[in-house]
Amino acid sequence: MLFGALGILRFPDVYTRLHAASKCDTGGAMSIILYLVLTMDAPGIVKAKFLVLAFLIAMINPMVSHALARGAYRYGVKPEAVVDMYAWDNP
Repeated sequence: MLFGALGILRFPDVYTRLHAASKCDTGGAMSIILYLVLTMDAPGIVKAKFLVLAFLIAMINPMVSHALARGAYRYGVKPEAVVDMYAWDNP
């Protein structure tokens, strides 16, 4: 989480900052959940629910980050990077 916060402060534009925030959010939440699954003394159904939650976090966080970046691009926020891979679908 410290490196994600450092990335948010140091990176130049909204897209790279969003990348840093989403990576630390996904990795931090999943590592905490997996640690709980491995160390807690609970029934198997509770551990299975935590594993489903980890799977959902792994699927949903990148999709939300992509939607935010796409919305920022359509709103007119230009990236500072040289490569523009979304130019073909923005009328």
